[in-house]
Amino acid sequence: MSLEKYSIGDLAKHFDITARSIRFYEEQKLIKPEREGLKRIYYTKDKVRLKLILRGKRLGFSLAEISTLFELYDMNQNSQAQLETMLELTKNKRAVLKQQLHDIQTLMDELDDVETRCKEELNDIKRGVA
Repeated sequence: MSLEKYSIGDLAKHFDITARSIRFYEEQKLIKPEREGLKRIYYTKDKVRLKLILRGKRLGFSLAEISTLFELYDMNQNSQAQLETMLELTKNKRAVLKQQLHDIQTLMDELDDVETRCKEELNDIKRGVA
């Protein structure tokens, strides 16, 4: 059985990210390619991890949080601890997003109020009421 190999350029193109981003994730020890001299060799497991890193970032997880999940997975691939940690992270992220959504709605309401008052004053000026 042959293992599928990828270059850094292959992965960068596949995920539409820069090779520098991939090297950064390597520096953070999130992915660990093999080396042939200076050339990095990535395998399917690296490609899957990169996909999970990008998904985690899109969901708002920090690289430290993603790293913790990877460590738990590496210790035990059927890890109850990993699933419990993921549920806790998800719960916390959801709470943060709900607060941000509330804050955004409050700001939108304030902007609506300012806009309404500005329009009223402008109409008053145009009618010569001011």
